[in-house]
Amino acid sequence: MTSEEKFNLITRNLEEVLTPEELKALIESGKPLIHYIGFEISGKVHLGQGIAVMQKVKEIHESGAKTIIWLADWHGWINNKLDGTLETAQKMAREFFSEAMKAAYICVGGNPDDLVFMQGSEIYSEHPEFWAKTIKVAKGTTISRMMRSTDIMGRVAGESSNTATLFYPAMQAADIFQLGVNIAHAGTDQRNVHIVARDAAKDLGFEKPIAIHHHLIMGLKPLGEKNDQNFNKSLSYEEKADLITALKMSKSKPDTALFITDSPEEIQRKVNNAYCPEGEVEFNPILDWTKYLIFYNPTTFTVKRDEKWGGDLTYTSYEDLERDYAEKKLHPQDLKTTVAEWLIEKLEPARIYFEDPQRKAALEEIERLTVKS
Repeated sequence: MTSEEKFNLITRNLEEVLTPEELKALIESGKPLIHYIGFEISGKVHLGQGIAVMQKVKEIHESGAKTIIWLADWHGWINNKLDGTLETAQKMAREFFSEAMKAAYICVGGNPDDLVFMQGSEIYSEHPEFWAKTIKVAKGTTISRMMRSTDIMGRVAGESSNTATLFYPAMQAADIFQLGVNIAHAGTDQRNVHIVARDAAKDLGFEKPIAIHHHLIMGLKPLGEKNDQNFNKSLSYEEKADLITALKMSKSKPDTALFITDSPEEIQRKVNNAYCPEGEVEFNPILDWTKYLIFYNPTTFTVKRDEKWGGDLTYTSYEDLERDYAEKKLHPQDLKTTVAEWLIEKLEPARIYFEDPQRKAALEEIERLTVKS
């Protein structure tokens, strides 16, 4: 694979690369590519983490990079996830989360043996110098910048937040330096912490990581949130980016998220209940999934319809499908039905993977830990 082919494979379908010139230089240098993406241990794996992320991970691995899946158990503890204890976060990282990411990788056609899993608490114990790196990052970052970066936790730190909240972004930046990462990967919601890492690297003598950001797929019920934020189509690019982050799929809102282990019946129920107004393209989650999941790679997608409604519609590009939807030639229910069928088939390997008794027990435990009372 040529340098140009590697660059194109790594960057295709991304929202942002910081910076393309640095990535080209890294590839052309011949240095080993070390790519990482981290996940807070906080619940079941949803479609955004599982399919949307792992399809990109697979491409980066195919470019020749070593891929590290970082199990951020300390970060889940700081963010008070599961039962709020580090011990549970450690256990679920090993028994559930790593297995769920393997299952997701199988769903996108990857080989889980190609991935390297590392767990935060284990690396911190083996490498106490990590904490000096964390302090160096904190010393090189203002409090206001650190507070802005806490939105990766799902909230911005304020005076009522516990002090550990401020350690979260500093630790995440130090993770990158500890692992010797030169390609740091995350969703667009984690851009701020990557800026912290890049600035700290420059000031503190660490290798400056290239930051790549994938699209955040939408949750299924954004309508109420849009109304709450006085949504309108004259928003600036930055305002729309903030809104997309607010509307992203979240495991903390289970009925807006589709989990990779959901049953076919649950998938059909959630998709059928999704926000998908006829003719409306912008901020439509079903169209968002169609674009960023189904048409992520070139494909032929057939929407099945009764002959009395004109018969099946076959698309080879998302743009054609979107145009038909905007012109109301494609009905929401027909699209929903076909998308649900695609997802049921796509996620079948994950459902089969979790039929194993040990994995099934871990899934049931994570469900108990995340159920809302």
